[in-house]
Amino acid sequence: MTTTSRLPAGPQGAQRGSKPRRPGGPGGILDAFFSITERGSTLARELRGGIVTFFTMAYIVILNPLILGGFSAEAAPVDVAGNWLPAAQVGAMTSLTAGAMTILFGLIANLPFGLAAGLGINSFLAVSVIQDVTWPEAMGLVVVNGVLIVLFGMTGVRTAIFRAIPKDLKAAITVGIGLFITFIGFVDSGFVTRTAAGPPVQLGDGGSIVSIPTIVFVVGLLIMGALVARGVQGAILIGIVISTVLAMIAELVFRIGPAGADNPHGWHLNMPVLQGNIVSLPDLSLAGEFDLFGSFGRIGALAATMLVFTLVFTNFFDAMGTMTGLAKNAGLARKDGTFPRLKAAFVVEGLGAVAGGMGSSSSNTVYVDSAAGIGEGARTGLASVITGVLFLGSMFFTPLTSVVPIEVAAAALVLVGTLMCAQIREINFKRFSAAMPAFLTLITMPLTYSIANGIGAGFIAWVVVNTAAGRYAKIHPLLWVVALGFLVYFARGPITALLA
Repeated sequence: MTTTSRLPAGPQGAQRGSKPRRPGGPGGILDAFFSITERGSTLARELRGGIVTFFTMAYIVILNPLILGGFSAEAAPVDVAGNWLPAAQVGAMTSLTAGAMTILFGLIANLPFGLAAGLGINSFLAVSVIQDVTWPEAMGLVVVNGVLIVLFGMTGVRTAIFRAIPKDLKAAITVGIGLFITFIGFVDSGFVTRTAAGPPVQLGDGGSIVSIPTIVFVVGLLIMGALVARGVQGAILIGIVISTVLAMIAELVFRIGPAGADNPHGWHLNMPVLQGNIVSLPDLSLAGEFDLFGSFGRIGALAATMLVFTLVFTNFFDAMGTMTGLAKNAGLARKDGTFPRLKAAFVVEGLGAVAGGMGSSSSNTVYVDSAAGIGEGARTGLASVITGVLFLGSMFFTPLTSVVPIEVAAAALVLVGTLMCAQIREINFKRFSAAMPAFLTLITMPLTYSIANGIGAGFIAWVVVNTAAGRYAKIHPLLWVVALGFLVYFARGPITALLA
């Protein structure tokens, strides 16, 4: 039986010293199937956790169509053949695939992780891949990538690599993800912005907080923090509701409007107002619109293989790092860093890539935003089932989905990032051969906006530094293989240019 005794008191973990109750009553079947009581959770916590995870992930239903598609050819990424993806269809498939895969993950892996179209891979497809291939061919590459990841999961290759990662790096991955989602929250809320010149980032606008949406973020973060500090059950969900109401009032009074070139201090992505028809029928026309091997014929086997290599490395290690951090944050990780149904989790996550490619919504993967639901108390796959059902419902209720502004969701991410950084105490900073790779892992993630990059930097540094320190006998052989793979991954740009 796993324990949550290392988690902070309050809504994040089970009450210490509490004894498991026998499944019974209306929740008896669910309790037995999902091991809710065994993991120190309750039906109420799983419900709240599933809802919170959905609302912190719901932005992808709005954002993914903006990245992959548009409402006209002039406003959408156009592929090499002049084709483009309609935003409404991408949005519908984003909801459908996220809902189906999150439910499947909850039922099979029994972990409180939500899946949706992965940010990073969708941008890679829209900005780079379709310059050489068509959209159906690009999605075919995503399917090939997913099939390979499923095979790695079924054969145990992914599990073997996971077990080979030293505990210091596993702890660093958790901390790095905490810093990463905190940075995401800061950027999404406008609390941190780019500068025209000088330092790469700054506080707010010119060093000051001047926008009302950012003020809503700050107030929401403080409300959630105060509720968590008080040990209030449902703190994050309550904070989201209160902050959304404040945002709706602020928009009603000040008429802030959406952010844009002429309105830099507006709401980013979602507006806290109900717009248009509440109910609409989804258009699922993109289902099955992929060409499995067309890109190999169009650009050649070597070039297509390099694209698949990039997708696999990004998907493989991004998801592995995310699941490592989430499992530790949920108190489900064992001493060696593994967690229940590890192999099943890896296989289903790979199927998410396959489903995303087949539905033209891009590769679906585990979302780090699931940490918000875990922070609300979610410990089992029931929370994922709830999140998935809400995603399916979002196909019909897109206006309701977009009521919660991203500034409010950002506050929840920063709060959970704080909790995840507690794992830094498990890193042995007294031994430099562990400290430097761990530090590079946790700092590279937020500064390069990539979990996979952080893992790669840590793996390479671990092999080099520990070899130099005479500890090469303690380096797992798989770490050498993966480190070499990451060297190729980091040099994929020049390698691709040479192949071209």
